[in-house]
Amino acid sequence: MVIRDGDTIAAIATAPGDSGIGIVRLSGPEAISIAESIFESISGSPLGDLPDRRLNYGYVKDPTSGERVDEVLVAAMRAPRTYTREDMVEINCHGGSVPLKKVMALVVDKGARVAEPGEFTKRAFLNGRIDLSQAEAVIDIINSKSEMGLRTAMSQLDGGLSRRLGVIKEKLLAMMARIEASIDFPEHDIEEITREALEHGAKETVDMLERLIATASSGKLVREGLKTAIVGKPNVGKSSLLNALLRENRAIVTDVPGTTRDIIEEYINIKGVPLRIMDTAGIRETEDIVEKIGVEKTKEYLDRADLILFVLDAARPISEEDRTIFEIIQGKRVIVLINKTDLKVEIDMGEIEEAFRDKPVIPMSLLKDEGLDTLEEKIHDMVFSGQVRSSDPVMVTNVRHEDCLKRARKSLLEAIESIDAGLPLDLISIDIKESMEALGEITGESITEEIVDRIFHDFCIGK
Repeated sequence: MVIRDGDTIAAIATAPGDSGIGIVRLSGPEAISIAESIFESISGSPLGDLPDRRLNYGYVKDPTSGERVDEVLVAAMRAPRTYTREDMVEINCHGGSVPLKKVMALVVDKGARVAEPGEFTKRAFLNGRIDLSQAEAVIDIINSKSEMGLRTAMSQLDGGLSRRLGVIKEKLLAMMARIEASIDFPEHDIEEITREALEHGAKETVDMLERLIATASSGKLVREGLKTAIVGKPNVGKSSLLNALLRENRAIVTDVPGTTRDIIEEYINIKGVPLRIMDTAGIRETEDIVEKIGVEKTKEYLDRADLILFVLDAARPISEEDRTIFEIIQGKRVIVLINKTDLKVEIDMGEIEEAFRDKPVIPMSLLKDEGLDTLEEKIHDMVFSGQVRSSDPVMVTNVRHEDCLKRARKSLLEAIESIDAGLPLDLISIDIKESMEALGEITGESITEEIVDRIFHDFCIGK
């Protein structure tokens, strides 16, 4: 979407539902005049004459009927020192749906257009106030599920990723300048030196890109949450584990096998890692039609899970039901939990260690609150694997960014191959330019309108 001249947009910027305050936001060349036409200041002055960036008390009034619609506070903000770099107005109404809808109807009647999803942030990008990676950070802040996710998104909004990419692009520009100098001044016989410098610079840049790419798997989990399934046969303590992790009694816990018949889903935060955790139906052969459906749904979810917490009963020997689960979860990321270690241990630990040689096995007693800290530490370690330092919040959290970085790396590796093969410098420059363009797609310097539209389509209306 291209911003049309004279196009002023409006939207309700606060979430649906009753609240103390609701905000109607306008942006565009007519924002102040449209708001002025429905705003009656308590001082009697027109909105355009009132101080910039201050809340002004008064009423929204229907110009046709003269009826007062709501008691409000209105702030006018003049370009370019605004979120969108356009004139903006925010009308702070009471938060009920009726006054907000009425105010929206009045501003639309006076010439505003209802904003598309993310259009305010899109205008901030198109008008050069933020780059595309910063714009994407806005929705990450809104959707953050943990303190680490919020901190990472805030770093990106502050330009952390953009600055890191800027350093890489400066190195690529320096490489291009060397190529141009060598091509323009062949009489100086500097091609051999240029090739050595290019190869050195390309390898350094590839290392920088790989360090960023290495954060992508952890970054996506911080952003989206780790899909985690609690699995095991009935009555081993799956629901007790969920309650212990949540620190509340969310799932029903009984001694009756088959109590959990549907998948219970909750978000929890473990040492900065958001977990979208599922307490699943116990896997066993059953004639109960409802329980059977729950077991099938459990098996389907296991296929999509990022992490499986496999709970076994230490007080019972390994059964065929346990061995069936062994088979189902082979090849997946698993933590094995041996629950009820406060009772006499009957389970064959040798068989467990043989079946899960490369997987963490944690003894625990949920009844005595033992082993939970070890589990939480292991989840944190498995997610980050030492790749992410708490002092460095710059992380790749976006699949689109990861793809662009990988394409940039691929182009540079091809440039290195071309240098080693003795190909002409102008051919090598093509690979370096492609690397720069791939990085430019992250910040929006080289990107199509179609991709921009798709990115902002995922935003909420009003932001």
